[in-house]
Amino acid sequence: MREKSSFLAELRKLYSSGDPSKWPKPILDPQAVLHFSEIGHLPEIQFPRDNPYSEDKALLGKILFFDPRLSKSNQIACASCHDPELGWCDNRTFSFGHDRQLGTRNAMSILNVAYAKSLFWDGRAASLEEQSEMPIRDEREMNGHIDLAAGKIAKIKGYELLFEKAFGDKAVSKDRISKAIAAFERTVRSGTSEFDQFIDGKADVYSDDELMGLHLFRTKAQCMNCHSSGYFSNNQFENVGTSLLGSKEEDLGRYLVTENPEDAGKFRVPGLREAARTGPWMHNGSMTTLTEVISFYSKGNPEYSQKRSTVHKGITLTSEKSGFVRLLDLTDEEIAQLEAFLRTLSAKPERVLPPALPQ
Repeated sequence: MREKSSFLAELRKLYSSGDPSKWPKPILDPQAVLHFSEIGHLPEIQFPRDNPYSEDKALLGKILFFDPRLSKSNQIACASCHDPELGWCDNRTFSFGHDRQLGTRNAMSILNVAYAKSLFWDGRAASLEEQSEMPIRDEREMNGHIDLAAGKIAKIKGYELLFEKAFGDKAVSKDRISKAIAAFERTVRSGTSEFDQFIDGKADVYSDDELMGLHLFRTKAQCMNCHSSGYFSNNQFENVGTSLLGSKEEDLGRYLVTENPEDAGKFRVPGLREAARTGPWMHNGSMTTLTEVISFYSKGNPEYSQKRSTVHKGITLTSEKSGFVRLLDLTDEEIAQLEAFLRTLSAKPERVLPPALPQ
């Protein structure tokens, strides 16, 4: 007992020292090292050169984000699936879109999306500017056409001044709509979490279980192979064996973008900040508790062998699970400690009031 408490006291001292170089070494697979950076605070947001930040542009983007007139039905806004009160997602397995059609993947939260190197589960958009117009034209989502949407917005008198302030003149274009929404989305960022306070020296913020969860995350549980950096993602694509190839629920994942057979069943590694608020989890929303998610990784996801291959457009594809996903054999106590730690990555939700829409 005394040994355990002195071990915990030492861990507490090291992790709350304010100096990550004093932390115990993470346990990493050799192939994870290339994309690894230590967990820590979120860095400053970087805005692209061709779409620099301005308060006026982000305000215009926020209004457009909440405006359902971008959709064909005038009923669905970006905020319909990315609700600030629901962790900037919608806490559904699949979202409802145009004519109450169900989407095919779980809506990812846009919290901290500024740090994502590519967008959507399959990485089909390389930037937020590119991403922001895709749901508008998706037939299952907003079912609009970005040119028609721009035309609708251009006819709304109240938008003239907002576009002039954001871009210098009143002209409305699909490019400007995309840039404004992207500028706003980059500002949707987590506040200071208990984790941030703890690593900055507030040693008493963490319980013993939360502390052990942090240590397990970086060592035995090997979460750091994929979930590194202040964003808690290495921004890579991994196959964790959830693509269910050959079944009605199959999802080819990244393959649909690259057409590289090695990418069949790969999905983007999501950031873990705010994860406790953004369930259900996985690309198909198949897991409803964090305990279930951690247990899945602890067991190394014993994939259904009969759901690992499919024929797509005459090409046989096989799901090759990542070597990072393997039996960890975590105890129930360790699973609970990891969950306790993950919950410290959520900050106090910021209250966001929907803006008044221009008329």
